[in-house]
Amino acid sequence: MATINQLIRNKRLRKAKHCWSPALIRKPQRKGRFVKMVIETPRKPNSALRKVGKIFFFGGKRIAAKIPGSGSIPQKFATVLIQGKGYKDTPGVKYKLVRGAYDCLPLFSKTKRRSIYGVMMPDSYKNWSVKKYLDAKNRKEDG
Repeated sequence: MATINQLIRNKRLRKAKHCWSPALIRKPQRKGRFVKMVIETPRKPNSALRKVGKIFFFGGKRIAAKIPGSGSIPQKFATVLIQGKGYKDTPGVKYKLVRGAYDCLPLFSKTKRRSIYGVMMPDSYKNWSVKKYLDAKNRKEDG
């Protein structure tokens, strides 16, 4: 237990919060330059080939980020958007690439979980709830 004199001389220090994605510097996303693509293997129970991109931030920091989905991989020196929350089974990967932003193309074949792969909503689904409401309203007026 600290004495009163010790507390007057030195204040109590707060415990520093642990940062899961230090390269983002408390930002949700950050822009970087795609340098190269590397294929890595995951940890023990899983077995696959994970596509990981080496990213260079404009501040001079280099990181490894997971490229979600299978398909087109960004060109060398393409501008990409990075967000936190990497993949647990791949060691050293704390970040992932955002599909459909800057030079990273979306996966156009995806119809479900589109937000992960940067795919826009198809025209047939747009304003679906409004169409449903109008159809129900027209049926009431007719019948």
